[in-house]
Amino acid sequence: MRVLLIEDDTILGAAVRDQIAADGHSVDWAKRLDAAGEYLDVATYDLILLDLMLPDGRGQPFLRALRKRGSVTPVIILTALDQISDRIEGLNAGADDYMVKPFDLTELSARVSAVARRYSGNPNPLVTLGDLEVDLAARSVRRNGNPVALTAREWVLFEAFVQRPGQLLSKAQLEERLYSFESEIGSNTIEVHVSHLRKKLGRARIETVRGLGYRLGAA
Repeated sequence: MRVLLIEDDTILGAAVRDQIAADGHSVDWAKRLDAAGEYLDVATYDLILLDLMLPDGRGQPFLRALRKRGSVTPVIILTALDQISDRIEGLNAGADDYMVKPFDLTELSARVSAVARRYSGNPNPLVTLGDLEVDLAARSVRRNGNPVALTAREWVLFEAFVQRPGQLLSKAQLEERLYSFESEIGSNTIEVHVSHLRKKLGRARIETVRGLGYRLGAA
């Protein structure tokens, strides 16, 4: 997934960024709401992690404005505000989950995965695709009962296909899954990773639609 982190605390922000990146997601980090708005103007995100107390404003009005514009991007609030009234206000503003600081980073990973599954239309982390058994929570794949070792980037691409079965994904959409703004994008990176996935999962597993992109095949 491509994740937008909105957090002004540099120590916590770095820890969250590193945790989410280690899970195989691409992370852009904004330390102010105005910077977050600029990110949202030029990129599409699968998830937003939102602090409520930013140097240039509060997160709740920012979230309400997103929802008013029709954004359905899932949002998890990360905040030190721990009163029940704060939770209610955040959820009523349109948040999908609410975590109070300090929190465990592995729990954050689990909640990120759970929200992603809900929005992909399949809250069940266990998916069967022919001879493949996929555990989205454990980030594992078995083929004919045997474990398949995927690199972090291979997993990110494969997860994108699993979450959108039969849907055509363009090269640009897949590139957004892999890289943050600071990362360099090779011209043949997607082709290389798709080739590796086919070798590990079956050549017919990912179909190429020439000039348009790729989609998960039925094989």
